[in-house]
Formats: sequence, C-alpha cells, structure tokens
Amino acid sequence: MTTATYERSTAQNVSREGNAMDITSIDHLELYVEDGEQVAARLQQAYGFTVQGRGGPETGLTGRRSILLRQRGITLVVTTAVDGHHGAAEYVRRHGDGVAVVGVAVADARAAFTEAVERGAYPMAPPVVHGRRGASATFASVRGFGDVELRFTSRDTPDTPFDPGVVEETAVASPGGLLEAVDHLAVLVPAGDLDKTVRRYVEVFGLTQTFEERIQVGKQAMDSKVVANESGTVTFTLIEPDTTRDPGQIDAFLDAHGGAGVQHIAFRTGDITRSVCDVSAAGVRFLDTPSRYYDALDDRLGAVGVPLATLRELNVLADRDHWGVMLQIFTRSEHPRRTLFYELIDRRGARTFGSNNIKALYEAVDRSAPREDL
Repeated sequence: MTTATYERSTAQNVSREGNAMDITSIDHLELYVEDGEQVAARLQQAYGFTVQGRGGPETGLTGRRSILLRQRGITLVVTTAVDGHHGAAEYVRRHGDGVAVVGVAVADARAAFTEAVERGAYPMAPPVVHGRRGASATFASVRGFGDVELRFTSRDTPDTPFDPGVVEETAVASPGGLLEAVDHLAVLVPAGDLDKTVRRYVEVFGLTQTFEERIQVGKQAMDSKVVANESGTVTFTLIEPDTTRDPGQIDAFLDAHGGAGVQHIAFRTGDITRSVCDVSAAGVRFLDTPSRYYDALDDRLGAVGVPLATLRELNVLADRDHWGVMLQIFTRSEHPRRTLFYELIDRRGARTFGSNNIKALYEAVDRSAPREDL
C-alpha cells in the first residue's frame, strides 16, 4: 500500500531574492571505488559512457586517480585512492563503492559555499579555483547527507573543461548515447533522519519538497519525501525505514553501506526498450517482475506507448500520473556490498516516481536477496 501527495509549491522554499545558491543542475557525480579502471570499463561497455579524461598525482590530483566519463548530459567521475590516507580510501573502507560527491552547478561556487555555511552547512572543502582567468572552474564542498559531499561547481564559460589543468581531457565529447541525464538520486537515511534531512535541503540549499508518500510492503514500511530545485533537474528521493515494522531492504542497505547513502542513480532515457536491450546485451541483469504484475496492467493504465508483451518480456514497469506515463526498470547491484544499483527511466510526461511500482520493485529485490546475499 502507498499513500502519496504531490505538490509543486515554493511556500517551503528559501526566498530566491539575493540567493547565491540557485542550484541549476547536477554537474557531476563522483564515485569512490576500489578499482576505478574496472568500474569505468563497465560503465563504458554496458551503459555507453565514453572516457573523456584522466587525472592523477602527475596532473595535480593528490592521493588519487580519477577517470572522467560522459554521456550526453551526464558526467561521472570514478575515483580510486592511491594513498591510504585520502578520503576516497576511507570512504571505500566504510561504505564500499558508492556515490561520494554530488556536484551541483551554480553561478558562483564561492558565493554558494559562503551562503550555505552561513545557513548552517558543515564545510568540507573550501573554494578552490583551477585553470586560467576566463577558462577556470571553481569547486567548494559542504556535507550533504551521511559522508556524501555536496560540491558547488561553477565555470567561467560553458566550454570550460571539467577541471582545467587537473583532469586532462583526452577525447571530444560525443553527442550520442541513449542515456540523457540524471533523473534523480534515491538516498536512504536512518530512521529519524528523514525530516531533518529534508529541512536542511530546503532551508540550507534552497530546494523545495515536492512529493511525499508512505509505502507498506507486507510487514515492512518506509516513508519517502522528494526535494528538488525549481526546474526539477536536481531531484533527491529521500527514504527512511519504519523501524516499528519488520526490517527490510532499506535496513539492509543502511547496514551494508554503513549509514546514509545513495541507493541508486536513475538515468533518464528517451527509449527504454532499446536501452534495456542494449544494456542487457552487455550482461547487465535487471530485477525480475512477477508475471501477474502485467496481467492487470492494461486495466490499470490503458495504453502506455509500448506493447504489453514487450514490457513483460523486458521486465519494464509502467505507471501513470496526472501528467503522463513513466516506464522504469532497476538493475541488480554489481557492487561488492550489493548496495548501489541503477535505474533506467523513460518519462513520457510523468513527473512522479512510480508509486504503484514500488511494491513490485521491493518484492523483486526480496526474491533476489538469497541469491545476491543482500
């Protein structure tokens, strides 16, 4: 059972007048991993990313090596520590492979950092400028949730390299690819942390709460709230377990990950059937959906733009809200602790998050748990 409300209101948002922290998009996600070459190769082979650059001690990156990957509007940085004292090493020891940095685009990273700290954010990395005047990038970080940094990022021009003089870009970005953008990040937080996390993202970072729901699956239950920027290009789905009910997948993730973290990255695509076929051909395994889910789909939703037989064959979930249709599918985690995984989502007008599919998703994860040691 799910109970959900959706609202797009600025009543809870911090006033934008004089606001240096107008977050416009997800600039990049940085993953801290044990084996960067392996993870980057998998993102290329299975998901269609292209390596655009590299950095390491020889280019000015202290204690780490990073690989820059891009696909259309998505930029990923895969980082491995080469010094046991670097933060990436500590992150992997505590959490395993995962999203350690969420880079957000702002007009002025230095001003956004100053304003966030004045509003109560915990500073993690003061502003640093890389590159020459007129072609420089500025980065500054505060704590987001758990050990994950929120990194304010600004560049002098749209053509400024990702990290001038530090990450050597070796290839021209390709305009192609089936994955278009980061649709949202699903973030799991310990019980009791949901409301204060939402409050921080509203009051400190200027986002708006747009959606909330309570989800019950069998004897498990969880609460979820969504915060986003005005355009919806930066969206966090925040979820906490109900510890008065039986423990479930949220509890399992928090235990395996060692606290709050990104459970999955949702990549938006304009052609989910082709995307699923391509990714499956590369060996990625998706969660199975029970056949009975599709038996009632036509009666529940009507036509969704993809034949029912195709949805059933590919295990793609479908839902409809006031604005349109959404198609989605979730991978099985390939990470050592079975924590981080990916979602492919095809929005055909829909703005919400598949409330009616959540029960099917969590039942599928439960069925996979014994085989996956989740």
